[in-house]
Amino acid sequence: MAKRSNGPGERISEAEHAVMEVLWDRSPISAADVCEAICADRDWSIPTVKTLLSRLVQKEAVGTEPQGRKFLYRPLIARSEYVGVESRRLVNRLFGGRAAPLFAQLAESEALTDDDLTEIEALLREMRK
Repeated sequence: MAKRSNGPGERISEAEHAVMEVLWDRSPISAADVCEAICADRDWSIPTVKTLLSRLVQKEAVGTEPQGRKFLYRPLIARSEYVGVESRRLVNRLFGGRAAPLFAQLAESEALTDDDLTEIEALLREMRK
């Protein structure tokens, strides 16, 4: 899979992200198969999915390959790469580039479970090694 950085001018919308999730789970896949996976839950039609796929192709987040009279779509960026870029954007935009205030906010709003805290502590211990 070719990797591209999802740069600042290439933000992926929430709707496009839903399509990417399907592509990350199963690809290459046709537009009809993407629609089958998410259209009912989101009250979308096949033209909506095709529009979103077209935008993702323009943003170079998704690639196409012809198969007969249809196209198959596949992600050009890895899910982990996308999550990393978006996480960094969030921390930069809302917390001045510092992660500690993010954790403080999550803890304050009780969004972190005991399991989350245990996992974070383990990650921090591992990072210090």
